[in-house]
Amino acid sequence: METPQQYEITGLGLSSNKYTVEQTGQDKNFRPEYEARNITGQTKFRCTYNTYEGETSFVDDDDNELLTIAPSGTLDIAGDYLLTDSQTGDDLVVLDNDFSFFQDTWRIHDAQDGSLVAKVTSGGGLITIARKFLPVGQFIGHNFEIADAAGNSIGTIESDFAIRDQYEIKLSDSSSVPIDPIVVATVVIDAIQGN
Repeated sequence: METPQQYEITGLGLSSNKYTVEQTGQDKNFRPEYEARNITGQTKFRCTYNTYEGETSFVDDDDNELLTIAPSGTLDIAGDYLLTDSQTGDDLVVLDNDFSFFQDTWRIHDAQDGSLVAKVTSGGGLITIARKFLPVGQFIGHNFEIADAAGNSIGTIESDFAIRDQYEIKLSDSSSVPIDPIVVATVVIDAIQGN
């Protein structure tokens, strides 16, 4: 069985059970910008998500590249996203999305053997539909459940009604899931669902 530690991103140093991921704005090309902070407010990474341009780099406060996310195809809506540790060059996990109007399910797989590492599932069909079809739907908060490979619920990703999304990630048990890919996946999920 794989251990959560093998999915740690060099230089990122995520070790607590609570994080905030916020869409802080857009760059001049209207690409969403994100920041992840720990419980004390320390920035752990930043990125500008390249929705239609392939690879996205995540950097620390000193602009050192920590990791990249790259979609498997050219149409970045539903598909596979490879997370690579920039310092080691190791491919760690693959995020894949089951595109649905009723529920969003994201799976985190080991990049080498494809085994399931964790799953992130949206809270309800009506909220998912409202977010996609109502005129102000994009401002309705997201709620996701985090489950380990065995299907046990071990945390949540939640946001409130807001113009820019801000997510609170809370893990009740981080011993069975890798923290780093889950926090990074929150950025990918918001960027994909917002476009």
